[in-house]
Amino acid sequence: MSSRAGQEARVAIEIAIDDFNANTGQNLTLYTSNSKGNLIQAIHAATDLVEAHKVEAILGLQTLEEVLSVAEVGSEAQVPIFSLSDSVPQWALDRWPFLVQASPSQSAQMKAFVAILESYGWSRFTFIYEDINSASTQVIPHLMEAIKESSVEISSIVTLSPLSPSFSLSKELERINTEQSRVFLVHTSLEIGVHLFQNANSMGMMDKDYVWITTSLITDLLHTVNSSTFSMMEGVVGIGSFFSQFDDFTTKFQNKFKVYQPEEENNIPGIFAVQAYNATWTVALALTKNNMSDQFVDRTPPASHIFPIVNVIGKYYREVGFWSEGLGFSEFINDKTTYDTSLQSFGYIFWPGRPLYTPRGWAIPTNANPLRVGVPTMAMFKKFVEVKYDHKDHNHIYTGYSIELFEETVKRLPYYLPYEFHPFNGTYDNLVKQVYLKEFDAVVGDVSVVSRRYQYAEFTHPYTETGLVMIVPVTSYHGQWLFVKPFTLSMWALTILINIYNAFVIWIIEHKNSPEFGGSALNRTGIVISSAFTRMFFTNGDELHSNLTRMTTVAWFMAAIIIGQCYTASLTSMLTVKRLIPKVADFETLKNGNAIVGYGQGAHVATYLVDVLGFKPTNIKAFASPEGYARALKNKEISAVFLEAPFTKLFLAKYCKSFITAGPTFGDGGFAFVLPKGSPMVADFTKALLNVSESGTLQDIEKRMIGSEKCVDMDSDRDEYESLGLDSFWSLLVLTGGTSSIALVIYVVISFRNHCRVEQKSVISIFLDVKKYFLHRRKFSRKVSDVESPKSSDMEMT
Repeated sequence: MSSRAGQEARVAIEIAIDDFNANTGQNLTLYTSNSKGNLIQAIHAATDLVEAHKVEAILGLQTLEEVLSVAEVGSEAQVPIFSLSDSVPQWALDRWPFLVQASPSQSAQMKAFVAILESYGWSRFTFIYEDINSASTQVIPHLMEAIKESSVEISSIVTLSPLSPSFSLSKELERINTEQSRVFLVHTSLEIGVHLFQNANSMGMMDKDYVWITTSLITDLLHTVNSSTFSMMEGVVGIGSFFSQFDDFTTKFQNKFKVYQPEEENNIPGIFAVQAYNATWTVALALTKNNMSDQFVDRTPPASHIFPIVNVIGKYYREVGFWSEGLGFSEFINDKTTYDTSLQSFGYIFWPGRPLYTPRGWAIPTNANPLRVGVPTMAMFKKFVEVKYDHKDHNHIYTGYSIELFEETVKRLPYYLPYEFHPFNGTYDNLVKQVYLKEFDAVVGDVSVVSRRYQYAEFTHPYTETGLVMIVPVTSYHGQWLFVKPFTLSMWALTILINIYNAFVIWIIEHKNSPEFGGSALNRTGIVISSAFTRMFFTNGDELHSNLTRMTTVAWFMAAIIIGQCYTASLTSMLTVKRLIPKVADFETLKNGNAIVGYGQGAHVATYLVDVLGFKPTNIKAFASPEGYARALKNKEISAVFLEAPFTKLFLAKYCKSFITAGPTFGDGGFAFVLPKGSPMVADFTKALLNVSESGTLQDIEKRMIGSEKCVDMDSDRDEYESLGLDSFWSLLVLTGGTSSIALVIYVVISFRNHCRVEQKSVISIFLDVKKYFLHRRKFSRKVSDVESPKSSDMEMT
């Protein structure tokens, strides 16, 4: 009862008994006994309660040693033992059937801690815990389980003992202060925790760039510390236990607690009081129902899954938000709660030293040994990696694409990583093996990812293209249908249609005036088609009888001249430019022809050529430089060379007019950084490499270091010849076609009008002739009647 947790529990249990008796009319009696934090005293007190007072249940016991010892006493007497400890192991519950865990487990707070680290991108932390009793070590498995599926890892573990002298704590702090990690998880009692922060303050470890996070052992008692302790702990983030306050309980607790502990300044109930109050009601209900054996079949309450996150500021602390298992962070806990995966969404956190930025979680260690990085000296393509010896300064100089990329990647690691390069003169397989032999901590260079090398080391994500490419000499080629290449298919089709259309228009207009346009239908069709391709070159203006025909011909002739000149120029260009094709189409031809091929000296390609592609060992030849490849190919010393895809660009950029890729791209893992097997840095390097790539830095380095030798891209399968299409001539074709259409419309309109006039004239003439006939008959009849009077018989006959 000398601890704050015990004091709160005693007061809460008494209040619960009083409330229960008043509400149920029962008369439960409470007997209290102080274990004084002593194991022997706890066993003696429990025995006295069972034998002298004949108690029906025992409630309390917050240390695991006390729980296990008293559980044996209770099992022998068949008296249920209710433990307020939140970490009773399952094996203890299985061994002692009368042992019950009355407080919910707080083990899920380790997941909350990992979620906080992931919110800020911190990948490493130092775990500081107090070896008070067995319960302290129970948290380690839960912590390991929480970080198992995350990107977070423990960089160091510090074990503190309450019996250790003060200088031992200072020594441990000095040790961890020399390491990289600046994120610390503290799982100690409040007393040891205060002592820890006092020493950290004096050593400058409560300043900027430090992160301190406490578990519920300290956080749940922050309401009991004084203002001077808060000032010393400013910037600390705490993970606490979640509970709901009861207004009437709080008032009763404060009044009763003040009687027992008048010297205490703070009498606000904490989690220990609430848990003890709830547990007492559970025990009391079970006692009155007389079903203790059945009530606690499941002797562990549901584990806590909600944890408040607090931040120490000035002379007190504030609640930043909550973390809920399976949901994430939230500002409140209610029906309208919204969740987020990051704590940064819920306001500013005051870190130690009150920086205006979020601490990066690591610092440059004072005793860090630099990473020994092996670099190949026999690299063929020096733009990837080159090692030179400076005789003036007596040191090696390391340059190249791989070296610069490694330096940029290290800058993006979430911690400081010193390193130093060391030259290695040997094969690449032996270079990778040096990591396994611990001669090097890493390898940087044009090292390919090969499956057999995984037995010695691990690789990061490849930072180059993957694949193995065959390069052969080129030869010139002109196709038999080259004459149609100047125009695209659509251009040819539309040109032919426009010509036929123009010839048809001219025939329509001129066929009445030109005897040669007459004849049978077959003859007229032949004339139109032949005119489509001859008249525009041989048309004599005197032979045309209509201005409409002349207008159509002029537009047609102008388009024909322009299109013809463009065709001639394009075809001339194609005939004078060589089209390069590979002399050998595939590796099977080389292999069957017993040809000799080349590869890079010291590379893994030799094994691939023999084991996978099936070349004879006597038919492969190693070369130490690109120039050696080129000379051997030109002198026909070898028929082809096999290069990794990243080397292909450099080689063809330099010898783009003489060589070309051929055949398929064979399997190859690309280039990557090499690290020891099981190294936690593999994931960090891979993530940093992706960051370099996504930021555009990788492309900038490649353009600067590799793309300096520019040439026509010989790797493309695109047709070398650029055919002229409709986009170049559509306006010209529309002009000539439109002119012919306008002429045709005008001709049709004029012809229709002329036809109408002829028809009108014919009708009028017929009408006048009829009228003249009838007038003439009338006049003739009158003359006859005047000459003689006809007889009646004659009149009848008439």
